[in-house]
Amino acid sequence: MRWLWTPAWIARHVAMVVLVVGFLGLGWWQISRAAAGNSLSWGYAVEWPIFAGFVVYVWWREVRLARRNAEADAEPPADPADAPAAEPPPTIGARPAVRRPVRVARAPVDGVPGDDTDLAAYNDYLSWLNANPGARPGDYPG
Repeated sequence: MRWLWTPAWIARHVAMVVLVVGFLGLGWWQISRAAAGNSLSWGYAVEWPIFAGFVVYVWWREVRLARRNAEADAEPPADPADAPAAEPPPTIGARPAVRRPVRVARAPVDGVPGDDTDLAAYNDYLSWLNANPGARPGDYPG
């Protein structure tokens, strides 16, 4: 459980506590406003504790996921033949590998330019629209 006390995890714990306390405080504030006669505040009084619960849920899920990853990293493979031959994909929180860019050779397009009759008709339509700026598309004679 030492991994829960790294600087990154301490920041997550503090953020979770600050958000939960803040959201519950805002919910309490909305309850006091609703009791004073603002009926819209009843909805917000219910909403803020739900937000706080969501923060706790996400934090709990992240702790569980990190614990599973730590346990999986700590276990040595039972049989060296079962160990993956290649490097496993990076886990959440791991630094991505920097790789060289892939170069793709561009092959020339087969066929003569202008072979496409639909493209030629569309280009004629666009040139007509450009030549007649006040015309509507329905005025096209083609």
